[in-house]
This record gives sequence, C-alpha cells and structure tokens, in this order.
Amino acid sequence: MADLFEVQSCDKCRNPAIHHQVYSGRMMCGSHLADSVRKKVTKALREQLTVPKNSDFTILVAISGGKDSAVLLERIHERLGKRRDITIVGGCVDEGIEGYRPPSLECARQLCESLGVRFETVSYPELGFKEMDEVVGKIIESGDKKTPCSYCGVFRRQGINHLADRVGADVIALGHNLDDMAQTIMMNMQNGDLERTLRLAPHTSTPLEGMAPRIVPLRWVPEQEIHLYALHKKLPIHHEECPHGEGALRFRHRETIAMMEADVPGTRHGLLRMADDVKKLHADSEIKRLSTPISCPGCGQMCSGKLCKACEMKALME
Repeated sequence: MADLFEVQSCDKCRNPAIHHQVYSGRMMCGSHLADSVRKKVTKALREQLTVPKNSDFTILVAISGGKDSAVLLERIHERLGKRRDITIVGGCVDEGIEGYRPPSLECARQLCESLGVRFETVSYPELGFKEMDEVVGKIIESGDKKTPCSYCGVFRRQGINHLADRVGADVIALGHNLDDMAQTIMMNMQNGDLERTLRLAPHTSTPLEGMAPRIVPLRWVPEQEIHLYALHKKLPIHHEECPHGEGALRFRHRETIAMMEADVPGTRHGLLRMADDVKKLHADSEIKRLSTPISCPGCGQMCSGKLCKACEMKALME
C-alpha cells in the first residue's frame, strides 16, 4: 500500500513533483514549473511586443487581483521593469461588487506596491455606468435574459480603454491564459463568429484602428500552471470567483474544454493554433471582410455598429 502514497519526482532534478504536465508528459517540481512558465511568457513577449527605439513606451497591465493578472504583471516587471524607456502601469477596473472587488483590489494594490509599479483604478460610476450589484438587481427585476457577465465584460473593456487613455498607454497587456483563449475560440465557433476570431489578441501584426493594441503573454500557459506559479512565487492573489458569474456561457465552455483536454491532452493548444492559422490566412488573403470601426456618437470609443455595446447596455439600465 505504501506505493499508493509515493510522491513522484521531478524529471529534471528528482525533487518532489507538484505538477504533471500531461500534454508534455513531464513531472515538475515548483522550480522547474516556474522555469517553464517563465520561458513561455518570455517567448510570447518577444513575439508580441515591439518597442520602438529612442522613445518613451508605456504598457498598461490590466490587473484584477487574481492569479492570472498577478503573474502577468510580475513577469512583465521582471522582464522589462529595469528598462528606462519603458513605463509599466497596473490598471484595475472597480465594477462595484460588494465582498468581491474590495479584497481583490487590495491584492492588486499590494502587488503593484511590492514591485514599485504605478497603480491606477477606475470605477463604473466614474465611467457613467451603474455598479454591477445594482445592474444585477435590475436584470432580476426586469427578467432580462442577458447574464451579468454580458454587461460587465462590455463595461470592463470601456474601463480598460479609459485607463489606457489616462496613462497614454502604447500597449495593453491582458492576462488571458491558454484555457481562456480556448474557451473564447469555442464560443466564437459556436456562434459562427469569424470576425471575433480574427480580432483576437495579440494585435501585434493586426492592430485595430483607434485602439491601443492588446498583447496576451500568458496565452500558451494553462490556468493550473498559472495558479501553481503564483503560489510558488507567493504573489498576493484573491482566490474567490465573482459571485455574479454563475450561468455565464464561458463557465459552461470551461467545463467542456476541461473534458476535451482530459480526453485528448493538447486540445487547448490545438484550438489556439487553429485560430492563429485562420488569422494568418486572412492576413495573407486579398479578402478583407472586417468591418471598419467608427467613433461611437455616445462615448467616442471605437465600435463596429451605429452605437457601441457599452452605450446600448448603459441605456438599458437607465
């Protein structure tokens, strides 16, 4: 029976392993898992981030107090923080969710303080939106079929754009991990939404008119490895999930992707490679079907329709 409780060893150093990287077959201790994450993020940064010579360059890192954005900020700071031509700013959007946002906001602030990074925040009321707790109440009261995440995702994007404008960001870094990317691609496929797939970050070679380009340095790192890295580095992170997230389509796709990955390790990587190939095929083709963005008459943000989604949803809440 003793063999049942034997801790397997790291493939590289024979120390006790904390993670089985099923898609590669490797067993990893904390240090070698951290090395794996560092290498992936460093490679992604090289591929996605182009800093012009002899210029002041500002990166807005969108942070929330959670594990993904904490690892994102720590990695960008470690990699680029000593460069005098680069300013790193941590930006957090306060959605107004009692019991959830205040402690996560504090984790984000603590991380920025420990790294010596400027910290900026903006609340929904500052942007002209109602706080999410009030939005959820109105959704329930009106019987609206949209989930809270439908509103919050749109408002959060406006908040990030606002912070980018405030600090003069040249690039916005988002903490989407491999699982997030795979889920988004599946959602787009389910909806037959090719245009959203073509607009997926990173925008290094496909910038969107009127918007600071997004980069996603964690895109090849699975969520579990991000979490283990954050714990290994003892980063201040908030562990709770949003109380309004239940019922969101993304959560259902999370379960689907997890089951597919368990059955066929490497599924997440395959979905992301497919999306990258589709984007490259489109970029190399003579067919340009993306709609030309316009300035929203309500708020001035770039949008693809007559009115941006944020202004549409804001009107529904009035």
